[in-house]
Amino acid sequence: MSDATYLESIALGRNTPGVAQHDAEPQIDIKRMRAYRLGRLQSELKRLDLGGIILYDPMNIRYATGSSNMQVWFTHNPIRYCWVPVEGVPILFDYAKSMHLYDHLETIREVRPAIGYIYMTASERLEERVGVWANDIDEVMQSDGAGKRIAADRLDFEGANALQAMGYDIQSGTRVTELARVIKSDDEIAAMCVSISACEAGMAKMREELRPGVTEVELWAHLHQVNIALGGEWIETRLLASGGRTNPWFREASSRIIRAGELVAFDTDLVGPFGYCADISRTYFCEPGRPTDEQKRLYNHAYNQVQHNINMLQPGMTFVEAAEKSWKIPNEFHARRYGITAHGVGLVDEYPSIAFTDTAPMSSTGMLEVGMTVCVESYIGAEDGNEGVKLEEQVLITDRGAARLSTFPYEDMLLN
Repeated sequence: MSDATYLESIALGRNTPGVAQHDAEPQIDIKRMRAYRLGRLQSELKRLDLGGIILYDPMNIRYATGSSNMQVWFTHNPIRYCWVPVEGVPILFDYAKSMHLYDHLETIREVRPAIGYIYMTASERLEERVGVWANDIDEVMQSDGAGKRIAADRLDFEGANALQAMGYDIQSGTRVTELARVIKSDDEIAAMCVSISACEAGMAKMREELRPGVTEVELWAHLHQVNIALGGEWIETRLLASGGRTNPWFREASSRIIRAGELVAFDTDLVGPFGYCADISRTYFCEPGRPTDEQKRLYNHAYNQVQHNINMLQPGMTFVEAAEKSWKIPNEFHARRYGITAHGVGLVDEYPSIAFTDTAPMSSTGMLEVGMTVCVESYIGAEDGNEGVKLEEQVLITDRGAARLSTFPYEDMLLN
């Protein structure tokens, strides 16, 4: 990582670069970022004594090569894939009509037509298609001298069975990719800050448009519109609720009309510019009127939880230790607390996961390191209560602790 001064400034989210290129200003070096990410992945392959990895997850393909193509579609249609050897340049297998998209990428040495064997394309010829696929990728892997010990992140059982019948020992690819992705370069952090900036612009638009009479989905649409207009890509969930729908959490945006005096809670789960995730939560108060004492009590508990947990994060602390030192949730909110205290974030949500004080051993193995980016979560709502509060901050682990990357303000009228 860079020196502490650079880390401190970028962590505070105040030196976020622009998306446009300017020769007189520092910019994100995209080519350097691609090289860093591929290098991280291949270092993990080497450490685990693997000849290479087959990638199907669009996020992992993007991490390894910098390429993207119909990301959401390929998430549920596993046709596009990539072979990353332990040494050398990856080969991408893509939809035949889109192979021209990657001529500029130095991280891809060849683009081949993908051989899909999902039922949509193979139907009753699935077994035949799997055989063609296995022979094709076997040829590529052996030409790279991969041997028979490889990894795969997501591989349908038909494909796995075909490769195992050829003598392949297939290891967990998710272990490889999650450990590779966990430490961010300066370019990645800068790209993430651009995504957060776009996200917070959408949050500001939502705050501006919040008024009695607007529906949950109308309010939610502003976040999507601003993200797309600023070069973002998609939003992973639809988590926005108002009034009594805020408790319990995880209800998705509906056509419900928001009323004055209600809380409105949301979780952005936004994939913005450069494909990086901005995962931030806020709870707004719908004016006119003043919050009730109960609304303020819930909000202050959530605020205190987030601030305590940000402040206690230190490099060298195991994830179990972080869970043990996390804010102890009052009993009345225990049943409906959020699923975890904190989680990693990069292109999307990722390793690690940090549990609670009473479930600390359920946390991920490993420790906090400089260069990790983490989202600190809170949901406060009682089983017999009506409303709930959701807050979340995105932070960078530095040599001096956690520094906020998200900068959006809290609701003063709920904190006072």
